[in-house]
Amino acid sequence: MITLQWIYWLVGGYLAWVALRGLLDSGNPRRFGNALFWGLVALTMVAAEHLPAAVVGALVVVLACLAGFGGLGRGRYDEGSPAQRESSAQRLGNRLFVPALLIPLIAVAVAVPLANVQIGGTRLFGAQHTTLIGLGLACLIATSAACLLTRSGPAAAVEQSRRLLDAIGWAAMLPLLLATLGSVFAATGVGEAIAGLIRLLIPVENRFIVVLAYALGMAAFTMVMGNAFAAFPVMTAGIGLPLLVQLHGADAAPLAALGMLSGYCGTLLTPMAANFNLVPAALLELRDPNAVIRQQVATAVPLLACNVLLMYFIVFR
Repeated sequence: MITLQWIYWLVGGYLAWVALRGLLDSGNPRRFGNALFWGLVALTMVAAEHLPAAVVGALVVVLACLAGFGGLGRGRYDEGSPAQRESSAQRLGNRLFVPALLIPLIAVAVAVPLANVQIGGTRLFGAQHTTLIGLGLACLIATSAACLLTRSGPAAAVEQSRRLLDAIGWAAMLPLLLATLGSVFAATGVGEAIAGLIRLLIPVENRFIVVLAYALGMAAFTMVMGNAFAAFPVMTAGIGLPLLVQLHGADAAPLAALGMLSGYCGTLLTPMAANFNLVPAALLELRDPNAVIRQQVATAVPLLACNVLLMYFIVFR
C-alpha cells in the first residue's frame, strides 16, 4: 500500500517546488545556484533508482561544488512585519507547539500499534521501513495542521520552509549524507579494522573496559563524523557486535539504544554537527560560533558517563 517510495516522491515534489520558488526569487543574487541545488536533490529523491550510478555520482559532485564554492544564498521572503508576527504569536499561544508534537506521536503510532494494520491482506504501511513511512506521513499531517492553525495555505508553508532551508543551506543535507557515509565505511570493512585495533590496545576480556571503549568510541567517532548515524554502523560492527554481544553476551537491543545515545553526546560537542551547533549560532547571530557547543558540554559529559554505567549494568543477560 503506502511505501517508502511514496515518501521519496512527496519529498522530491516539495523540493522541486522549493527550487522553482528559489528560481523566481529575484532578491537572491544566487537564485540560480539555489534552484539548481534543490532541483538536483529533488531529482535524486524522485528518480535516483532509475538513473545510472555514474549519473547519481556526478549529481553528488555537482551538489558538493555548489555548496563548497558559495553557490547558495538567501533571498527575499514573505515574512510579514514584526508586529504581525508578534500578534500572531500572542493569538496562537502554546497551540503553536501542536503541529510539532504531532510528528513524534504519529510516527510512533504508525511504527508500533498500527504497523501491522492490513487492508485486503496487504499491510497498509508497507512491509519495510514502517518508521520512515510514519515519519513522512507525520510531517505531512503536521504541516496540514499548521496551515489550519495559522489560517494559511500550502504555499505559505513552502515559502517559510524555503526561508529556513536557504538559511541553513547545504548543512540541511548533512544528516543524510553522513548516515550514508557511515554505511559505506561499514561495507568497506572499517568496522573490522577498528575491532582489530581495539583488540591490540585494550584487554577485551574486561567487560567494563570494552563497554567504555564502545561508548567513548561512539562519542569520539560522532565528533569526527558530525553524526551518530555515521558512527553507529562502524563502531557497532567493530566493537558492539563482536566484543560485547558475541564475546560478553550483551543484549543487542539496549546496547544499540545506549550506543546511539552515547553518539548523540558526541553530537553536542562538535562543530562538525553544523546543522545542530553552528547553524543555530548563525541564525541567532551569536558572536561566538561555538557558543551552542559551550553550553552543551555540561550536559554531554555527565550524560555520557551515565550511559557507560547504564550500559555496563543493564545490557548483559
